[in-house]
Amino acid sequence: MKKLINDPADVVLDALRGMAVAHPELRVDLENRIVVRGDAPLQNTVGVISGGGSGHEPLHGGFVGPGMLTAAVAGEVFTSPTPDQIGAATTAVSGGAGVLHIVKNYTGDVLNFQLAAELADDDGIKVEAVVVDDDVAVQDSTYTAGRRGTGGTVVVEKAAGALAATGADLEQVAGIARKANEASRSFGIALSACTVPAAGTPSFELTENEIEIGIGIHGEPGRERRPIGPASELAAIATQAILDDGTLSRGDNALVIMNGMGATPQIELYIMLAEVAKILDGQGITIARSLVGNYVTSLDMAGCMLTLTKLDEELTRLWDAPVSTPGLRWGV
Repeated sequence: MKKLINDPADVVLDALRGMAVAHPELRVDLENRIVVRGDAPLQNTVGVISGGGSGHEPLHGGFVGPGMLTAAVAGEVFTSPTPDQIGAATTAVSGGAGVLHIVKNYTGDVLNFQLAAELADDDGIKVEAVVVDDDVAVQDSTYTAGRRGTGGTVVVEKAAGALAATGADLEQVAGIARKANEASRSFGIALSACTVPAAGTPSFELTENEIEIGIGIHGEPGRERRPIGPASELAAIATQAILDDGTLSRGDNALVIMNGMGATPQIELYIMLAEVAKILDGQGITIARSLVGNYVTSLDMAGCMLTLTKLDEELTRLWDAPVSTPGLRWGV
């Protein structure tokens, strides 16, 4: 294992120290391992927090800032944060209008966020939770009951953060988060496994010409393992899997996120996007917005995840709204 780390046990803490140096506009609480907007809590504004296991950067800490998350909670690598950590973040962003928890559908995350919400309620903080389950690859997985939460999390966090910034109430912010989740579908492909620092070896083995189809963001098994084909073939598999789910149809506008899993060159992501664009054009679906790069990664895994979101006027406006975070920035 070759990695730029000190000790595998200190990876998350050391990374947060670096984030604090790079982004002095954010507050980084090393004890609770949370990243908070420097001006939080915002009075009479819904706080929006998310979190989960580390290793998916920039998700979630990289999306803290005006127009998106108010705070993020960092668990150990691929491990859920504790209820105490989530509780600390909830308290830090509570400005009297309630707090929204955005939770990817992984069993540990769901349970720990639920417990943290109950503790917050005891402290007089009203919490709503929205579970993201956008992955169409499998119905259940190693880590979940039901679909996994993957690339669509970026869309949910962006929509909720943008609406919260307008002064909307907690019910409205939770409602738009649920709408963004319902409008989003994802499908991932791995060309190689990632290596968790504490394990020191790849999380699974692929031969030179094999790929894994339908992966989650921890390298958990997908639909099948098969020989690698050209980008056109892989794009067709991912796109068709999403279209078969029925969220998008002819005449729709779509947001397309071609997300890298951590070790995929930008040039390959653009090639994949071009192939997806051909397919969507043939289906009469217009790419209204697109995003290409590393947004929901799996450490050093090679591969990509395609997310398609059906855009209406409201979701388009919220996607276009100004955002200023380490991982997303436009309109400011």
